[in-house]
Amino acid sequence: MDKDLISVQEARELARKAKEAQLEYKHYSQEQVNKICKAMAEAGYAQAERLAKMACDESGFGKWQDKVIKNQFGTKNVWDSIKDLKSVGVIDSEANGKIIKIAEPMGVVCALIPSTNPTSTAMYKTLISLKCRNGIVASPHPRTINCTAEALKVMSDAAEKAGAPKGLIQCMTHPTLEGTDALMHDKNIAVILATGSNPMVKAAYSSGKPAYGVGAGNVPAFIERTANYKKAVADIIYGTTFDNGTLCSSEQSMIVDRSLKEKVIEECKLQGAVFVTGSEKEKLGKAILKEGRINPEIVGKPAAWIANYAGFSVPETTRVLIAEITDVGKHEPFSVEKLSPILAFYTVDGWLEGCHKCIDLLHFGGIGHTMAIHSNDSEIIMKFALEKPAFRILVNTVASIGAVGYTTALNPSLTLGPGTWGGSIVSENVTAKHLMNVKSLAFETNPVNQGQSLNSFNATITSEGRFTKQIEERLRARAGNPPVNQSYVASKSQEKNKKDGIFGSGISEAEIKKIIKDFKL
Repeated sequence: MDKDLISVQEARELARKAKEAQLEYKHYSQEQVNKICKAMAEAGYAQAERLAKMACDESGFGKWQDKVIKNQFGTKNVWDSIKDLKSVGVIDSEANGKIIKIAEPMGVVCALIPSTNPTSTAMYKTLISLKCRNGIVASPHPRTINCTAEALKVMSDAAEKAGAPKGLIQCMTHPTLEGTDALMHDKNIAVILATGSNPMVKAAYSSGKPAYGVGAGNVPAFIERTANYKKAVADIIYGTTFDNGTLCSSEQSMIVDRSLKEKVIEECKLQGAVFVTGSEKEKLGKAILKEGRINPEIVGKPAAWIANYAGFSVPETTRVLIAEITDVGKHEPFSVEKLSPILAFYTVDGWLEGCHKCIDLLHFGGIGHTMAIHSNDSEIIMKFALEKPAFRILVNTVASIGAVGYTTALNPSLTLGPGTWGGSIVSENVTAKHLMNVKSLAFETNPVNQGQSLNSFNATITSEGRFTKQIEERLRARAGNPPVNQSYVASKSQEKNKKDGIFGSGISEAEIKKIIKDFKL
């Protein structure tokens, strides 16, 4: 068979297996779900270093030491943030018991995994999927098949050992564009989590399935005149060099108030930066783009390697390459998202000009995603929050790991929604709550017809009491029942049972009436 046909068949088979397992898993209790997810998080955390080295070796991107942090974050930090989330049965009571919220799984998640974060993203998506009683089928980037498959094997083995149905976690081993497209369109797939290239994200949105996608993250970082500029420089350089810039939230441009320019330049050099000028700047600019797009050869590579690739040399200790520029647009390669330790350096007169420069950069390549401001002026910080077209505005912290929730109180996540501005339905960090359907049981509040009827559940009873447990048991027993099959015909034995007054598995009408009579709230 041709490679594309093998991939398509694999996608169908894995989606079917995951769905079969999920049909069993959706009946699990909250205690069982939590036990499984905790086991996965612990297993992934324990293998963080091994998987990081695999990812670095296979992809050729980044630094394995930083990938260890990513793997630990994608397991332990993510689990800690969702472990107390209710995702089974009754999860909330509102309006004094007049509305009861009931969790339902979505089904099977199709997870697109990028080559820049092939193990951490895979484990994070598996955790948030299974927390809400979903199955998952991952489509890894062709460049990082082995490490992604190994990460998911670690999670799957731990899940099954903790009691999960076999086959709940699946990973394609022959990913192609055709196979991934078939997976996204498969009847057994309920929702798509798309993290990857813009064409792949657009394909997810065009599949006809519900999808969460991400966008480009051309992140500007503004150093305002009241900032602690030494900390600001340290934060920005740490962010753009973390895993050699492979996070979409890593800083891409440094915008500096003119009053701090010389101090910031000096501090950058102390932090291991090299400013490129003249022919070196021209050579580096040509190396950034290839056929109008980011050159994949420089993604996730060290600064010294990139300089050598571009045709000049810098000390091996160089952490980041910086170029002073003034323009934003296709004609200025330094103003694009570079996904490598390269920074554009802009000088502005005052916060208002800095504001406009940040807006220009976001509109050019990162609208809706992330920006950072370093300032000690609360009024200016609030103005930036109100006016910037970004949904994560980070204050006095590292943007790359602050946006994902490592140095901030944002939900720990490796899928960052850019909102409708960036072409996504979600504007926050995607986590488990986004993979859960929620039913509403609603009592009457504005009667049309008068009459005494039950009109609420006591909030305390529904949150802690035995009645809630009874509801949850019944919901689990009926969870995900398929729509009525209009062509269904009862067997002759079933028809005979009805005539004889026997219902279900030998339960008589008299027994049913007794059960109803004895049932007490």
